[in-house]
Amino acid sequence: MKVTVLGAGIIGVSTAWHLLQRGHEVTLVERQRDAALETSFANAAQISVSYCEPWANREAPLKALKWMFSPTSPLLFRPQMDPAQWRWGLQFLAQCNDAAFERNVAQLVALGSYSHAALKDVVRETGIEYQRLERGIAHYYVDQQSFEGAAGAADLMARFGVKRRVVSREELLRIEPALSAFADRIVGGTFTETDESGDARVFTQQLAALCAARGAQMLFGHDIEGIDVAGGAVGAVRVRNRDTGILSALKADATVVACGSYTTPLLAKIGVRVPIYPGKGYSATLPLLQPERAPSVSMIDDSRKIAISRLGNQLRVAGTIELGGYDLALDTPLAQKRCEMLVQRIEEVFPGVADTRLAAEGGNPHFWTGLRPATPTNIPLIGRLPVKGLWINAGHGTLGWTHGAGSGKAMAELIGGERPAMAFGFHGFDAARAPRLGKPQASFSPGS
Repeated sequence: MKVTVLGAGIIGVSTAWHLLQRGHEVTLVERQRDAALETSFANAAQISVSYCEPWANREAPLKALKWMFSPTSPLLFRPQMDPAQWRWGLQFLAQCNDAAFERNVAQLVALGSYSHAALKDVVRETGIEYQRLERGIAHYYVDQQSFEGAAGAADLMARFGVKRRVVSREELLRIEPALSAFADRIVGGTFTETDESGDARVFTQQLAALCAARGAQMLFGHDIEGIDVAGGAVGAVRVRNRDTGILSALKADATVVACGSYTTPLLAKIGVRVPIYPGKGYSATLPLLQPERAPSVSMIDDSRKIAISRLGNQLRVAGTIELGGYDLALDTPLAQKRCEMLVQRIEEVFPGVADTRLAAEGGNPHFWTGLRPATPTNIPLIGRLPVKGLWINAGHGTLGWTHGAGSGKAMAELIGGERPAMAFGFHGFDAARAPRLGKPQASFSPGS
């Protein structure tokens, strides 16, 4: 089968790889000069099956309201004159209850476990190296009330086969001695030894190179101008070479849209509305000054809702969600405050370990921002769209790296007529469900 994959982030490249593994002919289209130069470029670096939790929970509405008045809040809702934002927000609120939370966790963990196994298979087959550390993920708390809630979260994960155990401050320090300078602030934590970390960009670019070596046509530097639909089916995808301006029409048996947050406007052109909205996330990559004192266990800071991972001689800190459209600016006062919060927290937790000086102080932290494509449930959309020959693999939110390998494998299996071996709701997979997706002008919701 001939398949065109739109988007060369971790999701698109993983999809291409698994399609090639199954003998399909693949064309991969990406507007950037290489793979993983947008949302997959500098994420939190965590493969975090044990933290596959949706943003929506019963406490989220009140917290989001309170956080609207803090420029460094973990989740910042910036109201726009955008019906899509408000529609997404109402769908999000509908998920903020215990029953929906548990239902969504079950889906996210199922995909996470499947994806982690798929990632291990790819690494074993290819030998790709990407600053991988298989030392687990530790979650530390500085607030007693929040820590007391950790047991309930661990119990919930245990019901889905994830061993996230609650640990004392003393045990947490044995797991990661680098926290010793911050120990007097820590009240306890949780730890999952089966989680890991690594550089998503390096992995994705190396996997893309292997796709090319296996015969995939790699159309980097090509803008996707639109999808032509005739008679309820995909006719072709129009792409334009950024260097030459030449417009080409790509015809295939199947087309996979894996364009992250930009999936929404692309599909809107053909009347297909999907509940994916961009969440602007930030990261800082800092050179290590004292590598011997740096952490080797990937971590989550509960109070700031940020992730910290070591990547060789650098420390990556990432976090915060800003719901305010497709803004990617890093030079606004708001963006600067959110970036500064990240490096200030590293200096508090690991004083002197990394170069946290801002440019004005002679430092050179690598700040980055990307748009996390989020559904209201945080469950990605993987499956058929209501246009013949059109598929979607998008909406992974903050879990693109965690869910990437498995999402690509599942997409390839679905296109080949197989059912992936996990308890996950694939859109349009069951014939009985397909009519509920409606005509091309209709919309559908994740987790339905």
